[in-house]
Amino acid sequence: MPTFEDLVAEGEAVPTEGWDFSWFTGRATEQRPSWGYARLLADRMAKAGAALDLQTGGGEVLAAIPVAPPVLAATESWPPNLDIARRALAKFDADVREVDDAADLPFPSDHFDLVVARHPVLTRWDEVRRVLRPGGAHLSQQVGAGSVRELTDLMMGPQPVDPGRSPLVLVAQAEEAGLEVVDVRQEALRMEFHDIAAVVHFLRKVIWIVPGFTADAYRDRLARLHDFIERHGPFVAHSQRILIEAVKR
Repeated sequence: MPTFEDLVAEGEAVPTEGWDFSWFTGRATEQRPSWGYARLLADRMAKAGAALDLQTGGGEVLAAIPVAPPVLAATESWPPNLDIARRALAKFDADVREVDDAADLPFPSDHFDLVVARHPVLTRWDEVRRVLRPGGAHLSQQVGAGSVRELTDLMMGPQPVDPGRSPLVLVAQAEEAGLEVVDVRQEALRMEFHDIAAVVHFLRKVIWIVPGFTADAYRDRLARLHDFIERHGPFVAHSQRILIEAVKR
């Protein structure tokens, strides 16, 4: 059986670029939202003439759509992801731009009939509305307040929950920008971590769960969690997901 040190070293060695989570197979699980974002995305993309994917990561989710619109663009702020996204989306001849998450979008007004985002760090609702054509729609799956807080609190002690990620606030922000929210849903989804390598890799990859995480800085708490998993089975946490669909009238 691998030791604690073996597992930590393994979790530290896995590359973190992109949003491919296939490495976690057999080591961690996460329940998926009932609405099926990938299915909704594929349906909307097949009907669009011009679409934009915000904060695309490595383009993995967008690359899985079976039919792309004639005009497809994507943004990403993290340089290591840009080449991955450009390769993944080359089959669609997509225009992939490096854009800071908080920056204005480098596209003309009234340019897209669909703007999408999966787990954006933040949403510039004013810019989403500006680049949408009248009648165009925005579909996003947001990370809700307190997502995976069980793991955050275990590592860092009890932490405040960001109220800005509640569905009430997100809907208010969209409406203040001039969009009409036509659908909003929220779910808490069970996650299980089956070994400490999965925890280490997850915290290195999803950097906002424990900001500034390194295995060395949190070795004592990782060791306690490893012991718990070895004795009692998987560590359980819950991700929070919010689906919002809004239109520009």
